[in-house]
Amino acid sequence: MDYELFITSLEKTTPPADLPLALLSLWHDAQGNWDIAHETIQNEPGETCAWIHAYLHRKEGDLWNARYWYNKCGRTEFKGSLSEEWERIVRSLVEERKAA
Repeated sequence: MDYELFITSLEKTTPPADLPLALLSLWHDAQGNWDIAHETIQNEPGETCAWIHAYLHRKEGDLWNARYWYNKCGRTEFKGSLSEEWERIVRSLVEERKAA
């Protein structure tokens, strides 16, 4: 799946069946379901999931918690808009997936 297909999938009411948890979390976030997005990612290990976790807490307005997760994934706090960060994460994930 590329970025454009992921964006097109947001027009549907259910996510594509083959989405990895990281993209599934961001899909739910884009649908306005922050709680489901957070629940999907909160117990997942790895730097990518920590990055999404950081983004979600930043979106929530819990900057202390967001900074904890940015630190955990080895990234500095994103200073752009939430939509820019969301796009950056999604693009990174779909590129990673294509390369695998």
